[in-house]
Parts: sequence; C-alpha cells; structure tokens
Amino acid sequence: MAGERDLQKLLTGMHPVRNAGRYVYCTLPGKVPAGLRPVVTVAEPEGVTFVVAQEEADALGLPYSFVAAWITLRVHSALDAVGLTAAVAAALADRGISCNVVAGFHHDHLFVPFEDADRAVDALNSLSLSFS
Repeated sequence: MAGERDLQKLLTGMHPVRNAGRYVYCTLPGKVPAGLRPVVTVAEPEGVTFVVAQEEADALGLPYSFVAAWITLRVHSALDAVGLTAAVAAALADRGISCNVVAGFHHDHLFVPFEDADRAVDALNSLSLSFS
C-alpha cells in the first residue's frame, strides 16, 4: 500500500494516538544492550541513540535526561510526502511544545515532553480539524 502524499489528506487523516508509557532517549558507544526493546534506534558516529520505555532504562541503570510521550500519527504517510512534518512542528511550536519526529515506513512518530503530551494531542487534533 502506497503512502499518502497529499498534504490536506495527511493533515485531516492524522488521527494522533498517544501510546501508553514514558519513553527516554539513551545513548551508548556500542550496541543496544541485549534484551532491550527500543522503539527507535539511530546509529551516529558518537554512538547508538535509542528510545526505550523509561522502566527498561531504569532497570538497566541507563542514563537519560529527556522523558517523552510517544504520539503516533495514524495516517499512512509516504516517506517523500512534503509538508507534514513542517505543519506538525509549527502547530506544536505555536503552543511552545518541543517535538522530535521519527518517520517509520507507515507512520510518523512524535516524541514530546511527557508533561506536554495532552496539549500536543489537542494541538494536533486542532490542526487536523482546521483542514477538514
């Protein structure tokens, strides 16, 4: 199934869903520890960055400084779609909410400060309604 490219369809069909739990960004110089189940992994020259449930990081004593909520945009966006990330970032920035965006093959995933999660979902729903 091909992803959506039309910006209006992407925005009206976002249907943001907050995933349960608290998530943290960790980094290590080597590999992700065995048994850990990260939801995002990025290899960088400085080490591997991964996003994992906070309780998993705590259980292994992994350091972190950013505690996030994970929001999934349920629309199937094309990886080469133009404007979705910019529109979402602008809507959140207008409310003073920071956002880290990760594109999966099917959906876009947002990591926002945990304490701002409900406001972020409200902002995204308002953005979606404004294009309906």
